[in-house]
Amino acid sequence: MILLDTHIWIWWLLGASALPSRERQALDRLAERSRLAIAAVSLWEAQMLHSKGRLTLDRPYATWIEEAADVVTVLPLDVTIVAALAGLPARVHGDPADRMIMATARGHQVPVATHDRAIRQSRVVRVWRPGMRASKR
Repeated sequence: MILLDTHIWIWWLLGASALPSRERQALDRLAERSRLAIAAVSLWEAQMLHSKGRLTLDRPYATWIEEAADVVTVLPLDVTIVAALAGLPARVHGDPADRMIMATARGHQVPVATHDRAIRQSRVVRVWRPGMRASKR
């Protein structure tokens, strides 16, 4: 399983050019095997982006979010994730949503697909790269 950071999930779904084709193809293959996940907080982040006009869709948001959530596994915010969140160093990423994504990756012991520099440089989560094997979870 690979945990998608919110921007990767949205770029992948919308076919955004910001996602390199090699990554897109690798994610497509993982999706075919139901190996993609998002943290529950990504649902909220997508809603916030839409409400601020930063996520433009070709259909009503409620329809889009249901379809978008249906192609991944949504990992809930639960006790395991909150415990992992408490274990993150204070110096790591100030954005609460990104901290929850990192905690979700740690709590489920899965790599995270992200272009976020702070997450990639933190060394507190495994960062996915195309060709990397997905966790069996």
